[in-house]
Amino acid sequence: MTVYADINKRHDFVILFDVENGNPNGDPDAGNLPRVDPETMHGLVTDVCLKRKIRNYVALTKNKTPRYEIYVEHQGVLNNQHERAWAELQEKTKENFTKEQKKKPTRQNQDWTKDWMCKNFYDIRAFGAVMSTEINCGQVRGPVQMTFARSKEPIVPLDMSITRVAVTKAEDAKVDEEGGKVSEMGRKSLIPYGLYIGYGFINPFLAEQTGFSNDDLSLFWDALTMMFELDRSASKGLMSCRGLYVFTHENKLGKAPSHKLFDLVNVNRKTDESVLENEEPTPARSFSDYEVIIDKDKVPDGVTLKEII
Repeated sequence: MTVYADINKRHDFVILFDVENGNPNGDPDAGNLPRVDPETMHGLVTDVCLKRKIRNYVALTKNKTPRYEIYVEHQGVLNNQHERAWAELQEKTKENFTKEQKKKPTRQNQDWTKDWMCKNFYDIRAFGAVMSTEINCGQVRGPVQMTFARSKEPIVPLDMSITRVAVTKAEDAKVDEEGGKVSEMGRKSLIPYGLYIGYGFINPFLAEQTGFSNDDLSLFWDALTMMFELDRSASKGLMSCRGLYVFTHENKLGKAPSHKLFDLVNVNRKTDESVLENEEPTPARSFSDYEVIIDKDKVPDGVTLKEII
């Protein structure tokens, strides 16, 4: 077992990923344009977006094998999942629970159904969940937490017109003497390029509560590095994981604050000697325009840095 897959230790991590000619995370409040910080125009990718990709990876690779079902699945009904836990409890206790008992369960029954949900659903063990909607299975605080990812530099969201040389309705295809409709227009939102930096945390104390195991943690690292490979679409462009840096502490409490560890991973634009001092560098268009510098000599005692990618 590698040191970075030991759930009995605290882990903090930095993930770098980029996008070329795609939309990494559309904003429904802005016509699905790429999310941005309006004050700085830096791009944003929500933790929810990244967790969705991790869930999809687990669902595809584990295919609903025991302990690896996904609670927040595509087109799923959450209360139906809660009902499964209560059905198991009913079978165990031979008691017929009323709707009111499920809405306001006893502490013992709620703890049992909550544990059942943790045992069966990977994303609950990892990220936690609020399961008190109508059919009450309690609330779980997950050991794996992630921040919004932010682009290293400001991005330029583009909203382009696209043409489809086919029509939707049969009547639109009828050509009269004045000429008819032979194509339809659409929109496509993207950014030319953006390098994003996100941060995350693994809490071993919460892992004990949810049953998040070493195998679960190893799967999580795999998902972070491979989640874009199984999530391709025309709208996302080319998204790639460019780096995963895991700081593993020697114990559960940790040996240093997370932010001080994150400061050791620096991403800088490469110096272009051909650019005059009074000119702005050209916009970045690939990962090769950056360099990642890690101050390994400043890693505190009791902390191990592992570069997974």
